[in-house]
Formats: sequence, structure tokens, C-alpha cells
Amino acid sequence: MSTESAAAENESGPGPDAGPDPETSGAAPEAAGGGDGAEAGADGVNGVAGATGADAAGQPAEAGAEQAAKPSEAEAELAAQRELRERIAQRKAAKEGPIAAGTKLSGTAADLLAAVRAVESGEKPAAAVFAQPEPAPRPAAAPAPPRPRTPAAPVVDAGPDADTVAAVRAVLVEGGAPDALAPAAAAELGEGAEELLREDPWQLLRVTGVRPEQADGFARALLGDACGPDDERRGRAVTVWLLEQAAVAGHTALDLSVLSEALGRRAVPDPDEAVQSAAAGGDAILFQDPVADAPEPEPVAEGEEEPERPVRILVGLERYALAEESLADGVARLINSAAKDGGSSAADWEAAAAAASGTTAELIRAAAAHRLVLHTGGEAARAEPLALASAAAGLGLRVCVAVHSADGRRRAAALLGADAPETAPATVEGLLTQAQGPGRDADGALAVDLLVVLDAPQLDVDAAAMLVELLSDGTGLVLSGDPGVLGSAGPGRVFGDLLAAGICPRLASRTPDFGPIGELVSGIGIGELNQVAAPGKEVVIVPVRDGAEAVHRTVQLVADSVPRAIGVPAEDTQVITPGHAGAAGTRALNAALKERLNPGPGRFGGFDPGDRVVHVAGPGRIRPGRVVGADAEGLRLECDGEPVLVPKEQVERAVRHGWAVTGHQAAGLRWPAAVVVLPGDAAAALSRPWVYTAFGRGERHLSVVHGVEAALPRAVAEVAAKPRTTRLQRLVRAQVPGA
Repeated sequence: MSTESAAAENESGPGPDAGPDPETSGAAPEAAGGGDGAEAGADGVNGVAGATGADAAGQPAEAGAEQAAKPSEAEAELAAQRELRERIAQRKAAKEGPIAAGTKLSGTAADLLAAVRAVESGEKPAAAVFAQPEPAPRPAAAPAPPRPRTPAAPVVDAGPDADTVAAVRAVLVEGGAPDALAPAAAAELGEGAEELLREDPWQLLRVTGVRPEQADGFARALLGDACGPDDERRGRAVTVWLLEQAAVAGHTALDLSVLSEALGRRAVPDPDEAVQSAAAGGDAILFQDPVADAPEPEPVAEGEEEPERPVRILVGLERYALAEESLADGVARLINSAAKDGGSSAADWEAAAAAASGTTAELIRAAAAHRLVLHTGGEAARAEPLALASAAAGLGLRVCVAVHSADGRRRAAALLGADAPETAPATVEGLLTQAQGPGRDADGALAVDLLVVLDAPQLDVDAAAMLVELLSDGTGLVLSGDPGVLGSAGPGRVFGDLLAAGICPRLASRTPDFGPIGELVSGIGIGELNQVAAPGKEVVIVPVRDGAEAVHRTVQLVADSVPRAIGVPAEDTQVITPGHAGAAGTRALNAALKERLNPGPGRFGGFDPGDRVVHVAGPGRIRPGRVVGADAEGLRLECDGEPVLVPKEQVERAVRHGWAVTGHQAAGLRWPAAVVVLPGDAAAALSRPWVYTAFGRGERHLSVVHGVEAALPRAVAEVAAKPRTTRLQRLVRAQVPGA
């Protein structure tokens, strides 16, 4: 089992829009390569209509002792997540009674359904196989300490201690696994990781990038003849691995039949038994959901038993199940709560609405009357929820605007202007870690009366659940975003599910995106790839024959043509391509762009000062930055104006060059100019959401290096977003009266 095989080329592997079968969605991000875990395999896109032509477009300060004593950003986030998960567990424990729906099942499926009902009813199963520890009591909340507005210290956690890593490395070497997996395995499996691997070698599957065939080889080396495909430990571990792959593809659960079929393809002899074992061990959880499109049962005569409505059995990982249920609870709580006492009067809100126009006025009126409002629109429509935030602040409300990225934060602040300091935006991550935003009140809730969230499609179920949990009763929540873009990097379809549930006002903006790029992207959104007039070379198409020519043309555009013809320097031009691998993937493009724009020997783990990079803080969490330097502690970056120290043992998996990024990495970000590279080997994975997202990343200019011919218009017209299996829509409908 080599390092390369452990990585399994997963940088170009699964994305959140992968299909419902986890086997077709690839593996998680590679263990030693720092994959983002959110990019669809050859999630590619190609060409556009427009002008053609190659030249048309053409030492951080040392932290002081005081800062060094403060918890890192990663530690603060983990602490916040632990506190919020305690609340989520408490809510789940307080839920009432079993789900009444059921169906006539037999065999293992009936046993599984009985286990579900036993758990949901609060009964302890005979073997206590689903027993859960009592939820920890909710800690008394205290006002948060003042937040450092400009962190001066590096923020990356150093990971497990050296002794633990060394012990795990010894076990890996004994089993023939790459010792490079040791830090990740120690971090994932925690204390006693080496003993756990000896007792159950298939636990290696919990390490990102490891695949079942590799874990099988590791197990054979350690256990010899004592292991085989029918080993219960293997079935349980492969079940969890498949559910993790499904989460990477965006699902919060899988249909039992889909999971069983995937287990069969992985040589698990008894899939139902494997699922039951995973559930018994607390690694998975089962649900029964009514079949949404099932016909109404026929009326029965008096005295006859009414037939049960058909249900489907879903299997998921507990963390996402709890998050989805907590989110549904929180949304219902907000919707059913009254406005906070002491808020602005209806007359004040009406006066603010009268001073606005169009969709903005409608949005103000909806926010005055409802605790949850959904708003959809393109880039230009962002001004509408921001105008609502300014109006609410003018009425004396405490307002915060949450965005997906530091880039979105800058853009929101520019639109808000200096006259609305109380609405200063924060990232969602900054709110959750208390590094940004208004802080917490005495009860531990966000000290806001209205929270406006932009880029809402980028919210995964974990982040959304924690964010809603932080809102006190009566707080207004406005979720705004463009439903046409790629979905969240993490599991869930939060914005889409809430829109489909019909539980609150939904306002669609009538503000179009202007200019040639806006016209082009708007057409893509409705499935049409139109030619657009681009007199200022706003949109340029550069046809290429193969991957090598695509790389050559891309470097020419970034280094020469775009700066000369458009006036956008290379550092403000972003290259976007479908995946990491391939002749024109991010690896090849970044190597060529580095050679041209910042040549050097890569003496710091492959990097040199001045290199443009992305810091992969977690699956789907990308921070663009630059290399500042390196020392004995690790690689020093500057990301979003803040210093970041990446320990040297984490550099390989947490940092990669960033002149070229993937479409999912680019979601929620914008640059003055974008060069979208569409190599021919990406044609099979083209989709309308990818094209829509990638082509909309350039503010002033878009160049398309086009190598897929007719595959692009076909994808725009025919290939919609792949569905995600989630439960949120049904859960919120069940809790909101009249939905």
C-alpha cells in the first residue's frame, strides 16, 4: 500500500454534488495531499460564446506572550462546537415519543425498524445496543470576553503530540501502511490510537483518503488468517466509510437499499447485518421517513384497521442526524416565536419600507412581520438584504451580517458603507468562534435582534445548526443567496430544503446582474448558453486543442494578456478549473503559473516566499493567502491580512498553491478577473451549477480556455444539480403548523 494509493487521487475526487450512490462519488480528500474534500471528480465545465483570441484578454511579527497564551482559532472553534453539540444532544433527548409512521416489513429490515422505534420511544433495547450516554448538562453561559479584532498570533492547532504519532507510525509500518498517515490517524482516532488500530485495523478507514482495499491489506498484515471479508469489524467500518463518502457528496443520510447495494459491491457478504452492527456500535443511526410521493391510502370500512403509510429506511451518521434535527427544531422555534419586546413599531418598519423600493421594500416588510425570511437573487441582489440591515440598524435594532468568506465580508462592508457600523459583517466561522461579530449575551446567545446571512447556499447542516442554536427567541433571521450556485462543501442542502419546505416568506429579487458577464451567467441559470456582446473584452473565449495548450494559454492570459488588455494584474486574476488532477488540473496549472510568476526551488516544503496559496483549514474551508516565510515551527502564511502558522508536519496536507483553484473552492468568492479552464477530459462531469458558479467569479473580466466543444452547451441545457438525500425539508414541515 503506497502513499500514492492511499491518496487515491482524491483531490479530484468527490464533490458535494455527486449523485446519491456513494460508490460513484469517489473518496474523501487524500490523506497526505490536503484535498479540499468538496470537489467533484472531473467536475468540469467548458467554453462559452463570445469573442475569440489569445490576446483579447488577455515577516509576520512574533506574537507576544499575551497572544501566545490565548487559545488558537482552531481550539476556540472546537470548544464552541462542543458546547453547541451538548445543546443539540439535550434537544434530541427531550424530543417526544416515536414516529408513528410504519410499514409492513420483514426480516432484517423489520428488525432495523423495530430498533428505530425502540430508540425513539426512549426504551432501552434488550442488548442496550443503541444506548447513548446521558447528555452533559448545559454549562452556565457567561458573557464572552472581548474579542481580538486583529489577531496577531498564528492560529493553526499543532495536532497530536509526537509520542502518540510515533506509536501510531510504528503500527502503520508493521501493517505495511505509509507512515505519512500517522499524524492524520493519531488526530482522527485520538488517545490510544495505536491500540485501537491493533484491535480493529479497519479503523484506518476513518483517516481521510484511505480506501477499503487499502485497509484490507493493512488488516491482513496485522491479523493474518484471523481476518476476512465476513469479519464484523470490516462490515461496520465499511458502512461508516460509505456514509462518510456520502457526506462528502452532500448527503446527510442514505436510503438503506442504496447503502446495502454499495456494501455488496465492496464484498460485504451480509449488508443488512453490517448496517445493524454499525448502528449497534453507535457508529450509525437509522430513521424511518414517510414516502413523500406515496398515494393516499384507500378509505376503510368502520372497524377495519387503517393501512400504514409506506416509509423508507434511511441510514446516517449521528453527527449529521443530530445537526439536521437540531436545525429543524431551531427553525421552528424562531418561526413560532414573537418579536422581541422593545423592538421597533410596525409604523417604524412601514416608514423604512416606504423609503425603499422594489424587492428591498418587500424584504423590509417581510422581516418586520416574520422571524425567518428567505431571499434569492444574483450578485447584484446582495444590495437588497444589506439595505434591510442598514434600515433595521437605523431603527435601533442590533444587526449583524454573516457571510461565507473574508472576501464576501469585504464586499458586504463596501456596500454597507461607513455610516452603518453596527451592521459590520462577520464570517459565519467568525461568529461561531466569537472571533468576529457582536459577541454573546448573558444567556450565551448572539447579541443581535436581526441576523442577515448572505451566500446562504454555502451553509452546510453543521454550521447552520450551530448558528440557529445561537439565536434567541424573537431574533429575526434572513437567509439570502443564489440558488443556482454550487451547494455547500459540507453535507446538507439547507437553503434549498428551506426554500422547498414553504414554511416562511420567500422573496425573489428582480434586480438583474448587469454587463456582459451578468447577461451570460443569467442565461446559464435558465439553461441557455447565449452569445453576448463584449465591446470591452469583458468575455473572451480562447479555444484549445489539448491540455498542454490549455496550460500554455492560461499562463499567457494571466501573466500577459489580461494585465495588458484589461488592466487587471496577475495577483488579482484567479484561474478556476474542474479538478486537481489531469493535464490542465490545478496541479499542472499551479506548477506552470509558479514557474512564470514566482519561480523558486520550493525550499519550504515545496513553497517559496511570495507563493500564492490556499490554506485548507478543513473540508471545504479554504482561505486564500501568500507564503511569508518559514522557520523551525512551520510555514508562515498571510491569509486575509492575518498571520497563520501551519506546523511543518501539516504543510503537505493543509497548504497548496493557489494560482489555480477548483470550482467548489471558488464558490462564495470573487476576483476582478477570472480565467476558467475547461480541459477536454472534464466533459463527462459538466453541469449547469458548475458553469454558473465558475463563470460568475470574475467581476470585470472572464476568459474561458475552451477545450470541450459541444459538451458545454449540452451540460448547461441538460445537466442540473445532482440530488442530495437529506431530511431537513420533512423535519421542518412536521414542526411548523400549516406548512
